Parts: sequence; structure tokens; C-alpha cells
Amino acid sequence: MDYRQLGATGTRVSELCFGTWRFGRRTGGVLETDETAAHELLDAFAAGGGTFIDTANIYGEPNGTSEEYIGDWLETRERDRYVLASKVYFEFDEANPNGSGLSRTHIRDQIEGTLDRLGTDYLDLYYVHRWDEHTPIEETLSALDGLVEDGRVNYLGASTMAAWQLTKALWTSDVNDYARFDVTQPLFHAGYYEDVEPYLDVAADQDLAVCPYSPLAGGFLTGKYTRADPEDPKSVRAPDGSRGSFDERFERFYLSERGWKVLETVREVADELDATPAQVALRWLMDQEAFTCVPIVGARTVNQLEENLGATAVSMSEAQHDRITDARYREDGRRWGH
Repeated sequence: MDYRQLGATGTRVSELCFGTWRFGRRTGGVLETDETAAHELLDAFAAGGGTFIDTANIYGEPNGTSEEYIGDWLETRERDRYVLASKVYFEFDEANPNGSGLSRTHIRDQIEGTLDRLGTDYLDLYYVHRWDEHTPIEETLSALDGLVEDGRVNYLGASTMAAWQLTKALWTSDVNDYARFDVTQPLFHAGYYEDVEPYLDVAADQDLAVCPYSPLAGGFLTGKYTRADPEDPKSVRAPDGSRGSFDERFERFYLSERGWKVLETVREVADELDATPAQVALRWLMDQEAFTCVPIVGARTVNQLEENLGATAVSMSEAQHDRITDARYREDGRRWGH
């Protein structure tokens, strides 16, 4: 696996980031990834050259379980070989009126818990998980700047906010001489690109790294789904147990005429390259030219993870990359609808 600069920072990371939102998560009362399976996945990621690991304080049940799994795994490893990212914003303690958001109080409280669970005295990257409408951005950025100043955090990131919010935060950091966001984490994949174009324009202009979550559209771009009705893009045949068979968000977030057109082209390119659709969809992201793009993969099994890691060995031509990009548009230049 190759390594690349994380935006304008001096830190290099693996071409793919491993997302751990399934660690300790329960769906319908069933534990998705227990600690043994989590460590097997982390072992496979590290064996493939992976160094960049993403989590959040609210991943797992109870909150913090994912961070604890990672911390236990790191006990027998060299901490400085890995780039750890976590997040803050969502409610961690429902009994605490200050147990959520981006206030100075919540940020300072949560960074201590995150570091303790991870078993480390610093975090490489700390994201704000969402924008907080109830806390002045100056307070949030001042608190985050303090974490950078005292060495508990190396870099700051922004996940899932509007382009104007990201721009406002960067401007506020600049005029107050606060540490600024160096990394962004939007929902971004080949079939969804246009919806976040203004956000990506800010990232490109400001030399921010982009670490997309759900880069395979919840599994849609792996090619395991088939269209059930040519007149209805929401009509899909989903394998039993797959996300599309039980997740109501799947239809709303990932099924569209645009998505099916892109998937068709992804499949064609995959056949040409003797690769899988998942590998091609990830490579399309990794080959973005306007900004450093490091997709976050969240495999359920070691086999799935190893397939995803295979994207690092795929070589796609510029023409093939453009075909996937162009599949989002009709012949008249209009974008296919969602």
C-alpha cells in the first residue's frame, strides 16, 4: 500500500482508512462486530499496510465501545505507527445537560474519555461530528485550538456540514489564529458526487484532505444489488442480510437513477481491469485530482476488507475514470435525478 500526505499536514497516511463504526454496534439486538472480530479486522488492515483508523466516541453500545476495542488492540503495538481519528458532538451521556454538542465543556470532557479508552495520550485527528447550531463557532474552535496547543490533538477535522459552515469555520480560525480544519469527512461516492460539489470545492481550494464515509454507497457500488424495475430506481433486489434488505436509509441515500447509471459503468470498468466493482469505486475516489482523497472502508469480514484493500493495486486510466464521472449525466448534459 502507498502512503500520501493528509492534505496540507505533514502526516502521511495509508491510501485507505479503516472505519470502525460497526465495532460493538447492535442492529436489531444483534452484535455486528465483537472484540475478537474487531481485532481480526484490525490485524488484517495492518497486515495490508493500513495505518489510518477512524472511530468516534459514540460508536458501539454502550458509547465508547469501539474506542475501547481499538485501545485494547493497540496495547501490543507501537502507537506511533498508527494515525488515529475520533469525533465529538453527539450525545454521550443522556443524563448530562452538557453531554452533547460542541461546547468547551463537552469537548474537554470527551477528549479525556476518548484518550483513556484508546489508551493513548494524544489523538492524531479530532473531528467535529456535526455542526452545532447552539454553540458559537468561536467557542468550539477556541476549545479545539487549546487541545492542539497542549498536545492532546495533532490535527482537526470536520465531518458532515454545509459548504458555508465549513467556510465560516475556516475563516474564523484564520482571523483568530486558531488551528484550522485540515481534513473533511463528507458522504461522497461515485453516484453521489454532485450533491456535495460546493463542499468539495472548498476542500480543493483550501487544500483540505477529503476522507469520504460510505464510499461504496452502503454496499450498493459493490454490485451485489440488481434493479427490479427499469421504471423505478428505488426498486431493488437485495441479498438476504444485506444492508439494502433492512435499512430504510439505504433507499433514501443510495438508490437513484444516477446511482444505477454509475454502477453499470463501474461494472464495465471492473470487467476491463479484472477487478471487482468495489475496488473500482474506491479507486475512482482515490484518484481524485483536486484534493487528497482517502476513502473510509468499513468491512464486516476479513474477506471483504482484503477485497477493499485490493483497490490499492488497481490502476485505472484517465479515460476509464472519466467514463464513471460522465455516467452521472444524461446525453444533454443534465444530471440524472436522485
